[in-house]
Amino acid sequence: MAASTFFIPSVNMIGSGCLDEAANTMKQQGLRHALIVTDKVLNNIGVVAQVQRLLAAQQIESCVYDGTHPNPTTLNVKQGLALLQEHHCDCVVSLGGGSPHDCAKGIALVATNGGEIKDYEGVDRSAKPQLPMIAINTTAGTASEMTRFCIITDEARHIKMAIVDKHVTPILSVNDPHLMAGMPKGLTAATGMDALTHAIEAYVSSAANPITDACALKAVTMIAESLRDAVADGGNMQARENMAYAQFLAGMAFNNASLGYVHAMAHQLGGFYDLPHGVCNAVLLPHVQEFNARVCAPRLKDIAVAMGLDVKHLNDPQGAAACIAAIRLLAKDVGIPAGLLDLKVKEQDFDTLAANALKDACGFTNPIQATHEQIVAIFRAAM
Repeated sequence: MAASTFFIPSVNMIGSGCLDEAANTMKQQGLRHALIVTDKVLNNIGVVAQVQRLLAAQQIESCVYDGTHPNPTTLNVKQGLALLQEHHCDCVVSLGGGSPHDCAKGIALVATNGGEIKDYEGVDRSAKPQLPMIAINTTAGTASEMTRFCIITDEARHIKMAIVDKHVTPILSVNDPHLMAGMPKGLTAATGMDALTHAIEAYVSSAANPITDACALKAVTMIAESLRDAVADGGNMQARENMAYAQFLAGMAFNNASLGYVHAMAHQLGGFYDLPHGVCNAVLLPHVQEFNARVCAPRLKDIAVAMGLDVKHLNDPQGAAACIAAIRLLAKDVGIPAGLLDLKVKEQDFDTLAANALKDACGFTNPIQATHEQIVAIFRAAM
C-alpha cells in the first residue's frame, strides 16, 4: 500500500442546531467581514437572511453574492471575487449545496493567489492557502463543504475543470440537518445518490486505504437505510441527520481515496449539457461498476453487504451483480431517470465526452483504466 495523506477541515460541526455555534466560532477566529456565496433560491426563501442575522449578532458584517449557477462557472467566480474585493472581505461563507461551496472555493483561492480560476485546474497548483472559508451545508450529498475538490465549469471550453487542491479545504464545515428539511424530493434524491457514488467510487479506488474503506462502507450502509425515508418525507429529521452524517463519511472517503470514471464521465455531461451532477452520477453508477466488476468484484460484493444484502452464498461475480442490482433499485425507488436518453444526451457527442472524460483527474484512480472505445461503450449502455 502506498503512503497516504488524509485531508479534512480542522473543525467540523454536525447535528441539529450547530449553526449557532458556527457563528460564535467565526467570531473567535477574529473574522469580521464575510462574503456569503449562495444562490437565488436560498436568498429568496430567507435562509441567507437567517445566517446574516446570526453573523450580525457576533459583530460580523456580511455582503451577499447569490448568482451561483447550479454548475458554477468561471464568470460566477469573477463576479463573486469583484464583490469580495469591493467590500474588503476577510473570509468567505458558502451557504448551500455543492454549487455555492465550489464557487466560494474558487473565489477564496483566487483572492489570495491571484490570476484566474482556470490557472489552478489540476492537482495542488496554488502557492498559498485561500481566504478562510466557512462552508454551511444545506444538502446531503456533495460533501464539498469538507473536501479539497472544487469543480468549476469553463464556459469557453464547455467542460468542468477539476481543481483538486489542499488549499481549497474550508477551515470549518457545518452540517445542520434543520437547514436540509426544506430540500425538495428531486434534490434530496440526486444529492443522496451523489453521496452513494462518492462512497462506492472511493471504496473501489486504486488509492483506497483502511481509513477511507471504513468511511465508505459506513456511508453506504447509512444511505441504503435512510435515503428512501429522506426522499419520502423531507421532515423526517432522523433520516435527514443520518444522510448528513453519511454524506460527510462519503466525503472523508473520496477526499482521500479520490474517485473514478463515474465522476470523470458525469463532469463531462454536466459541463456539456448543463445537467444536474447527482442525476448524471446516479445514471452512470451501475454501468461503470459493471465495467469495473472484472477487476474488483470482491469489493463490490463488500458493498452489497454494506447495503444490507445477504450474499454469503454467492461467489464474487454474483455478489458484484447483486450490488449493481441494489444500486439500480435504490435509484429507481427515489425517482432517478432510467437513462441518459431521458436527459437529452446525444449519441453523436460521445466521442468528445469520452475524450474529455479520459483527461479528468477523477478517472486516474478508477480500479481499471479504460480505452476511449470502452468509455464510449459505457455512455452507450447508459442511454
